[in-house]
Amino acid sequence: MNAADPSAVPDHVRQKAAGIRLLVLDVDGVLTDGSLHFDAEGREQKVFHVVDGYGIRSLMDAGIEVAVISGRSSLAVKTRLAELGILHVYLGQDDKLVALKKLVDALQLPATAVAYVGDDVPDQECMSHAGLAVTVANAHPAVVTTADWQTSLGGGHGAVRQVCDLILASAPGPGGP
Repeated sequence: MNAADPSAVPDHVRQKAAGIRLLVLDVDGVLTDGSLHFDAEGREQKVFHVVDGYGIRSLMDAGIEVAVISGRSSLAVKTRLAELGILHVYLGQDDKLVALKKLVDALQLPATAVAYVGDDVPDQECMSHAGLAVTVANAHPAVVTTADWQTSLGGGHGAVRQVCDLILASAPGPGGP
């Protein structure tokens, strides 16, 4: 499903979003557009969208945990995640599902309380394990079939903000239904 605003999201997706207590994000292709940039000295550079950061901070301010699980590790990612105050960071993970299960166990959450946003095949197992599986507009087609919902914006271009807005708009209480 593809929608630009949370009000256009199907009811079953909104219902799943209402129970989310943990948002888990991939990095490359979700928080970024998936491009890899290197300077002349070989240092990796990443581009993040400020609206995604605002959405993440809004979720955390509402008491919803945010985590990042990525197969790669870079100083640029560590810097951005620290700046946002994300405490649950799993970089350089060969098996993302193992990391997700450890995190969910540590936070004592049911899988139904977890939303996972991914964009490619290495995210599929985590998406299948989560209560709400989301992918971005420019995701690999194999992952789209696993997702409950697909953002209308691409990774690194506000897709994460769309997910954050969906969760916040669906949550019971002020700002939600």
